[in-house]
Amino acid sequence: MSSPSAPEAHDGPVDQRYTVAVIGGTGPQGKGLGYRFAKAGHTVVLGSRSAERAGPVAAEVTERLAGVRGAGEVSGAANADACAAADVVLLAVPYDGHAELVEALPLAGKTVISCVNPLAFDKRGAHGRVIDGGEGSAAEEAQRLQPEATVVGAFHNVSAVLLWGEDDVLDEDVLVVGDLADAKAVAMDLAAALTGRRGIDGGKLRLARQLEPFTAVLISINRKYKTHAGLRITGV
Repeated sequence: MSSPSAPEAHDGPVDQRYTVAVIGGTGPQGKGLGYRFAKAGHTVVLGSRSAERAGPVAAEVTERLAGVRGAGEVSGAANADACAAADVVLLAVPYDGHAELVEALPLAGKTVISCVNPLAFDKRGAHGRVIDGGEGSAAEEAQRLQPEATVVGAFHNVSAVLLWGEDDVLDEDVLVVGDLADAKAVAMDLAAALTGRRGIDGGKLRLARQLEPFTAVLISINRKYKTHAGLRITGV
């Protein structure tokens, strides 16, 4: 299945509907993003290393969506099957083991969204890991490993707690980085499922080098202020 064509840019939620495979869909971030996408009417396949693990999580999300008018269907599958069923593949996995997993996935021709944050923790708290001597990121690694896919970075800085929370929309912005406008437009459309408005074009894929480790700053803020901080962009 080829990547979908992007709709014209406009503000607010869009009518375009996607089938999204969430790889790492049984983890808090993946489950929360899958829930939000399905709530907005997109079809979601939660991927895991085994279909047996993905199924119960998909059932949990489906139960959460009971009574939501227009909600999309949610199912679970093994990672490769989830990718095969989707237009868009979202990577929501830990960085450890990232390269091996991404290399094995059938991603050719897909729009791939990476929200992977390579972080480390020590006595002073969270901090970004140095990737390729400071000249790389998880998103760029995914693109290098899957040259026939189109990779963008998005959803790095959104709290898993808020994604699974009760608020209809999150009071923050989603920054999207990538080298192809059509692929970025897909992620910007999907951002409306979280915030009620399209995501913001943050520039080229290499800027994932800044977005990914910035999550460590938000973790520090959250610890200090006992909150779930996000980002808002003014002047746009």
